[in-house]
Amino acid sequence: MSIIKKIKSKKFSPLYLLYGTESFLINEVKQKLMSNVLTNDESEFNYSAYDLEETPVELVIEDAETYPFMGEKKLIIVHNPVFLTAVKPKEKVEHNLKKLEEYLTNPAPYTVMAFTANYEKLDERKKITKLIKKHAEVLEAKPLNEVQLKNWIKDRAVLYNVEIEDPAIETLLFMAGGDLMVLNEELIKLSLYVGEGGSITEETVKSLISRSLEQNVFSLTENVVKRKSDEVLRIYYDLMKQNEEPIKILSLIAGQFRLIYQVKELTGRGYNQKHVAGMLKVHPYRVKLAAGQGNSFSNEELKAIIHLIAECDITLKTGGLDRSVAVELLLMKILKK
Repeated sequence: MSIIKKIKSKKFSPLYLLYGTESFLINEVKQKLMSNVLTNDESEFNYSAYDLEETPVELVIEDAETYPFMGEKKLIIVHNPVFLTAVKPKEKVEHNLKKLEEYLTNPAPYTVMAFTANYEKLDERKKITKLIKKHAEVLEAKPLNEVQLKNWIKDRAVLYNVEIEDPAIETLLFMAGGDLMVLNEELIKLSLYVGEGGSITEETVKSLISRSLEQNVFSLTENVVKRKSDEVLRIYYDLMKQNEEPIKILSLIAGQFRLIYQVKELTGRGYNQKHVAGMLKVHPYRVKLAAGQGNSFSNEELKAIIHLIAECDITLKTGGLDRSVAVELLLMKILKK
């Protein structure tokens, strides 16, 4: 049973450790705790939140060991337990970790305490880290890979009492990207549109999901890769009609081609896509798409394209040519590569 299902079933652990860089997953568990452990009336007296970059942990424990007021439970959310990592805090707050160690082995039965640690990794060598992972209910909130993302979308659709077809999932990921918060908001919108028991199709996604500038530029780049010049120019002219700034469009094009080149170079050296995503600090799904796009170019062609983009950037900044015309000419040159 997942952490969220246990919480909704009122099966609470006295200790939770929520760590990782996928903030949506951490915040979701935190919100479920806040809505299930206490009633609205109890929250006023029995809910506390602490920042361990400002508050010594022994004060948090003192609160945890104090009986609830007008209720059966207390909920304490503890942010930034930097002592679980190898990072040295900027502002030194002295923590009595011995006191915390004692509490972890014998937590107050009437208190639910959740540590939220938005860190990529913890220091597994530390005694305090080993202890909290041993005694707490642990959620490792790391970015989802492609398969996990697709399963997450399917599960989310079930949560909203709708179905979503596989082609619709592919299109949703392409248009909205891999950010869980964005995907969740779009799924809520799609679910409301099709209604309870309805089915989200590819056409539904295409008609309802609005593209951001970044997504439009990604689509533009995808069509450059496929050498679809008519579609490239259509997207570009639409962006011009929307008064998008050519310099910003160029910057996004540059970022996409840099990513394609970096992914191609690193995978060529034998790194797998998951490792590449970690090295470049981008979502694994973006790496997968960039890897596919990179197959259409040699390394030399990508270097030449990046050089063309740099030349166009200079043109835009020195005013040698109308900005919108300069970017259009750049696209035509890339299409000929």
